[in-house]
Formats: sequence, structure tokens, C-alpha cells
Amino acid sequence: MEAREVLKGPVITERSAILMEEGQYTFEVHPAATKVDIKNAVEEIFKVKVTRVATLRTPGKMKRVGRYVGRTSDRKKAIVTIAEGQRIPFFEGA
Repeated sequence: MEAREVLKGPVITERSAILMEEGQYTFEVHPAATKVDIKNAVEEIFKVKVTRVATLRTPGKMKRVGRYVGRTSDRKKAIVTIAEGQRIPFFEGA
């Protein structure tokens, strides 16, 4: 799997903004990606040193609009900790 396939995009929330101050960045990732895949992808794309990767899966929820029932997609997120003193400029100002 290529680096651009592993990382789907950033997760910009209030909690992830707080984590950015501590050097932790949150990404939505491919469901089959492993921690090693995620680490290599972040290091290759952003040219930073990754020290830790934590992953979590969020199952989709049942949603209802009137009589129609649907389901949101399952998601996998990764919280990536980078080496002290480094930062990812992509997230600045978000």
C-alpha cells in the first residue's frame, strides 16, 4: 500500500487541536493499514520522525430520516506522536 493510500486525510476537531499542541496529530486512515504502515506514510509524506502511533476503529451508526434507514461508514483513525521540536505545517491554522 502506498503512503497516499494509507492516509485519507486529517481529522480536525476541538480535541485534535488540543493534541496538536502536544505534538500529536490525528488522521483518518485506510481500514487495513497497520501501525507500521501509518508510521512509514507520515514519515515519508511530512518528513518528520514518528515516535508513537495509536489507532482506533469507530463502527458506523444507524441513521434514520423519516421512514428511511441508513448507516454511516466505519472509520479508522490514527493518533500520531512526532518527535519533540518537530511539527507538521499542514495543520497550522486549521
